[in-house]
Parts: sequence; C-alpha cells; structure tokens
Amino acid sequence: MKRVGAHVSASGGVENAPLNAQKIGARAFALFTKNQRQWVAKPLTAKSIDAFQANLERIGIEPRHVLPHDSYLINLGHPDPEALAKSRDAFLDEMRRCEQLGLTLLNFHPGSHLNQVSEEQSLDTVAESINRALEQTAGVTAVIENTAGQGSNLGYRFEHLAQIIDRVEDKDRVGICIDTCHTFVSGYDLRTAEACAATFAELDRVVGCHYLRGMHLNDSKPDLGARVDRHHSLGEGKLGWEVFRFIMNDPRFEEIPMVLETIDDTIWDREIAQLYALVDD
Repeated sequence: MKRVGAHVSASGGVENAPLNAQKIGARAFALFTKNQRQWVAKPLTAKSIDAFQANLERIGIEPRHVLPHDSYLINLGHPDPEALAKSRDAFLDEMRRCEQLGLTLLNFHPGSHLNQVSEEQSLDTVAESINRALEQTAGVTAVIENTAGQGSNLGYRFEHLAQIIDRVEDKDRVGICIDTCHTFVSGYDLRTAEACAATFAELDRVVGCHYLRGMHLNDSKPDLGARVDRHHSLGEGKLGWEVFRFIMNDPRFEEIPMVLETIDDTIWDREIAQLYALVDD
C-alpha cells in the first residue's frame, strides 16, 4: 500500500500531530518534534509521549510510517569544530526524541560545506556525525534527504548520498528520502514516465533503492537544474502530474511514508485524494 500524508503541525504538543494527520486523510505524516528554528527545546514529557502514542494507535498509523524532520539549524558537515559539535549535540537530541516517541526514522538534510572545505571532506564529516549519533542511540534510522543544491548545500547528487552511506558503519540504520522537487531542480528529469524510469534507475545504480525510507512529494516552481528550492502545489509547477502517477504505481515505493510539503496546506486533503486517484486498478 502507498502511504501518503503531509508534514503536519505539532503546535500545542507532538500529540496533536497524529490528529492533524487524520483530518487530511493521511496514511503517513511528518512532524517536527521540537521547534525547528531553535537549538534547545524543553524535554518531551511523559504525558505528551503517552498521548502521542495513543493518538497514533487511534488513527491507525504505524510508527514506521511517521517521518520526523530535524531542525533546519543543524549542519552535520560544518567545517568549524565548535559549530559542528553544537550541530552534533542537537542531532543526537533529535534522535533521542524519536526514541522516546517510539519512532524509527529521522529525516535530515546532510549539511553544507560553506565554501570552506571540499564537498568530499564535508560529506565525510556528515558520515562521521551520523556514526556518532547511531552509537549513542538505538532503533532509529538516520534518513538522508537529497537537496536542491542551493548555495553550498550537500546532497544534490545521488553520489553524495552514496558517499555518506558508504562511510556509515551501521548500514541497517541509514537510509534516504527523495524529494521530487529537489531531485528535479538538482538536474534529474522527472517530467515523463521515461524520465522517471531513467532517474530512479540512476538512483538504484548509484545508491540503491533498498535504502529508500521515505519520499517528499512536491511540485517545483523552478525549472530543471535551477538548484533553487521552491516547492509548488501538485500539478501547478514545472513537474506536472506524470511523476506522481509513476510513483503511485511503482512497487518500489510501497509502505514508506510519502509526505507532501506543498505550499498550500488548505488543499492537502485534496492533494492526497488526487494522488490515490492516480493508482491504476
């Protein structure tokens, strides 16, 4: 089964996220377990943890179909030792929050070299950051998201994801999340069924689709190869509907959380229904 949802609000407490997912007809969802624009957050309370798990069970979504996202402040490839340590501490806290909630995935952007070191050196730093976090946690998989390649961001080439994974020691606890907008604007065409087949074959060859743990389903405002991260509502951007039809009918994308991050949250319920309507009988 395809598991489609959206990145829903956890305002008022993480326990509200499952209920917000239910309102839009989601079969999966993403959330921030803390304020994504602050370094430090109050610890999760036992009351919130219990309520989150009860609400998750109530709406019938399994923990493996929840794709939390870490803070945007974290840079696991930071070239400055002090800033890197701060990011590593924050990432470890995010992993531990997932542990507390009983969740099995944590999605994150790999990081940025900030034009101070080479891409390769920064990618090695990301892998070491992941290794350190995995050593201190259990049961949570680090899910690397491909990026649009804006600025000095890493992860816009499939080879970047492969290099990180190659240097992660526990291969059972590392995976990838593919964002359709990011993939397209970083130079991989997805506008036709043939282009989709070629791009996902390239992903399988370079990284391996067995590492796929989630997807972000977004149309794109910029054009192919623009390396600018601007999402659009489904069917309203430069991608169109064909890529989403392809994904909804490809067995490689079964039973992983596929999350909308499109720009109009008032139509997420409609977009989810439209995606399921693309499934061939």
